[in-house]
Amino acid sequence: MPQRLASPTRRARPAPADRALAKGQQTKAAIVDAALRIAAQVGLEGLSIGALAEVMEMSKSGVFAHFGSRDELQISVVREYYARFEAEVFHTALALPRGLPRVRALFEHWMRYTSAELDSGCIFISGAVEFDDRPGPVRDALIEAVTAWQEAMERAVAQARDEGHLVPDADERQITFEIHALILALHYDARFLQRPGSMARALRGFDNILARYGA
Repeated sequence: MPQRLASPTRRARPAPADRALAKGQQTKAAIVDAALRIAAQVGLEGLSIGALAEVMEMSKSGVFAHFGSRDELQISVVREYYARFEAEVFHTALALPRGLPRVRALFEHWMRYTSAELDSGCIFISGAVEFDDRPGPVRDALIEAVTAWQEAMERAVAQARDEGHLVPDADERQITFEIHALILALHYDARFLQRPGSMARALRGFDNILARYGA
């Protein structure tokens, strides 16, 4: 008697609860993306559930349900901003060899990221102004993000010193401080004062740092 062929394996369909969860995550991601665009223009404090609901064509309660509080919305924006910053500034640079090639790539990627923000704004810079003297979870999230990338830059500078590309007594924290100062000056000079040549001056400033500390 011929054997019956086994039925082809059917791919299990996602359960309704799983589909609802995935859709909810997509909606939340879209809300955070819209909130990030708004915050880049008006700052984290300028975010409002009402304005976001209007942009998303949702009800206020629908937007609020994904976060539970304005603080949670702002924290989600900070974390998303950092995730994008990390991907564009650090991840590609870390593929380069340790030492000055990596440090230079980090600065150049940071410059490109900053130049793209000159028409909008930097969440880290505006957030520091808004929350510098306001303890709370949003300030904590900002500090955590800024500290994370500063420490990443410090590690890259320390590795450059250990590779012999910088003088033996080069202080990674001091050098990172000076590099960060260039970025802040660039943002102020180019965005606020709208002075031409700001990018070139920032690049010369970076070269001056390497000239002082180079081995």
